[in-house]
Amino acid sequence: MIYDKLSNIQRYRGLHPSLDIAKPMGGHLDGCRIGFDAGGSDRKVSAVIDGETVFSEEVVWFPKITADPDYHYEGIAMGTSEAVGYVNEEGCITGWLNELAFVSVDANPDAIRDEWSGDIGCGVKYFCQDGVIKLAPRAGIELDESLSPAEKLKVVQKLMEEGDERAAKVYESIGIYLGHTLAYYDEKYGFRYVLLGRVMSGKGGDLLLATCQKVLNDEYPDAAAKFKLTLPDEKFRHVGQSMAAASLPG
Repeated sequence: MIYDKLSNIQRYRGLHPSLDIAKPMGGHLDGCRIGFDAGGSDRKVSAVIDGETVFSEEVVWFPKITADPDYHYEGIAMGTSEAVGYVNEEGCITGWLNELAFVSVDANPDAIRDEWSGDIGCGVKYFCQDGVIKLAPRAGIELDESLSPAEKLKVVQKLMEEGDERAAKVYESIGIYLGHTLAYYDEKYGFRYVLLGRVMSGKGGDLLLATCQKVLNDEYPDAAAKFKLTLPDEKFRHVGQSMAAASLPG
């Protein structure tokens, strides 16, 4: 009876009942496969034979600062984003859009504006190299404007590896962002595991993870008890998405 009433309301509003259709996509590891991951700093490709990675490579490129469409077309003609996906407990993707790059995670009216969607506070500006580059000057790190975004990221990563306190502040801030955002994501989606990737490379990633966990434990203990943060090894952080892509059906 409740569903009938809901259906009438949806029909009146021109809406349709929610259709949550899950489909298995990965796990196809038989034969020879190639996976590709387009990043804002580099492009990653992996070749997999019967589940074993036999080749993987990262190629630096500059998609964010190159306006010539031929450059993108010759490289891949695609873009970069926060790169967040969601799979259910059976390892299936759902029937609804779950790329979280353009979900607003910062309600500050002065939050940075995303050039693609036009919205403010989008996750893509906080959880990729853009977040590092935005915070670096505020931490006292002057970045050469002639450098590409990928090169600016490497400057901060190098400082972090050298124990620079300014770089540590950048990663701590992103860890705080992530702690609050994961609690917010959990309200909307619900999940048990979070697998983190590329920006988590090196010492900065370890500090970011520890800070994020502290925020969750201190401010969202109920959420912290529900899901676990996981971090793959260094190689998988770099090229893991391309390896996963190789397992998708052809």
